[in-house]
Amino acid sequence: MNDQNSLTHPSPVHPQRIINVPVQPNQRIHVIDILRGFAIFGILLVNMEFFNNSVFAYAMGLYKPETAIDQIGRWFIAFFGEGKFYSVFAFLFGLGMALQLNRSQEKGTRFVPFFLKRMLVLLLIGLVHAYLFWVGDILILYSILGIVLALLFRKCRPRTLVVWTLVFLIIPILMNAALYGLVELSDEKMIAEMFSEQERVMQTSAKTADRIYATGSFMEITRQRVGDMNFVFSTWPFMGLNVLAMVILGLAVGKMRIFENIPATLPLIRKTLIVGLVVGVAGNLLYVIAGESSYRFIPSQPLIASLVGQTFGAPALALFYMSGLILLAQRPSWQTWLAPLASVGQMAITNYLLQTVICTTLFYGYGFGLYGTIGGAGGILLTVLIYSMQIPMSVWWLKRFRFGPVEWLWRTLTYGQRQPMKKVLI
Repeated sequence: MNDQNSLTHPSPVHPQRIINVPVQPNQRIHVIDILRGFAIFGILLVNMEFFNNSVFAYAMGLYKPETAIDQIGRWFIAFFGEGKFYSVFAFLFGLGMALQLNRSQEKGTRFVPFFLKRMLVLLLIGLVHAYLFWVGDILILYSILGIVLALLFRKCRPRTLVVWTLVFLIIPILMNAALYGLVELSDEKMIAEMFSEQERVMQTSAKTADRIYATGSFMEITRQRVGDMNFVFSTWPFMGLNVLAMVILGLAVGKMRIFENIPATLPLIRKTLIVGLVVGVAGNLLYVIAGESSYRFIPSQPLIASLVGQTFGAPALALFYMSGLILLAQRPSWQTWLAPLASVGQMAITNYLLQTVICTTLFYGYGFGLYGTIGGAGGILLTVLIYSMQIPMSVWWLKRFRFGPVEWLWRTLTYGQRQPMKKVLI
């Protein structure tokens, strides 16, 4: 969700003679905004279930569709959505960092202090989002991983970064396999009692959360959110490594400058499309089928199989999505159709946070109280409806203003001075 995509390559100058300045809208790489705008739709598609159910119900697989059409909707979201769109965002986040790093090196400016300040501002925005609006926030994790990336991986070569991508994808599988091995070697009765107690606690937590989110006031729900965030943080050692892997891959691609010369790399993009489709379909079939017979946090053979499927299938399908859109964007007949997505992507954080405001108002007790009443199929329709409103809203806004409201705030706080907002209309 980075807004510093530069196409320019100024000659290096002495670092003391230039300071970091914002990249202007006309310097952006258009296709990156298209990809980001498409990902905003997928993020909402997956998050819709989290707005409508507690994190405890989702984590333990307690949510079960009541109708056949909702079950189909659940499978659709799992196969095409879960893990794919945060992978896209993570990739683009790393790519954006690489573009900023390249630009900083070419201009002779200091990258790390500026980028760390940028990540700290993003962390602040994420904390406000998570604790005052919704526990499903991803900005906190992105900001932390951005700091890790800037400090530890910015100097790595692309080939090294690809190796690290594979390492961080594999670690969660090994962790779960080790846990499964410990379970198999432990006393069967003791393990059964432990998991039974864990499930009881999670069911109780889910019921409490469901009641408060459905009927509570803003203050009651905020207190519940604070407690829920502790549980969310406990899942990050597993999810966070997958996100980090895709951020690192995006950094590697950015260092290879593929997005700055797409016509020259079309053969590679076509190969990525094919490999991504094959691996993505196979992996996600395994993820969905094996996942139907496993709890998400109880080590088992089906869980490990499902994890393997998603670990490789989700990034592969994410790469397929991105490659496909890049290839379509090269065709003049498709450029008009894809252009509005770029507007959504250019103000991605604003649209992401707006989705939270809309959905929590619809679902929570202090709003319309629809919590727990929308199934998988209804969630898909609601996603389409909300996103269909965000497209023209984004186009309208960017005709009049240079940045989205939150992007403007992010820039202003990062650079320490008020950024120009309105466009000068000629």
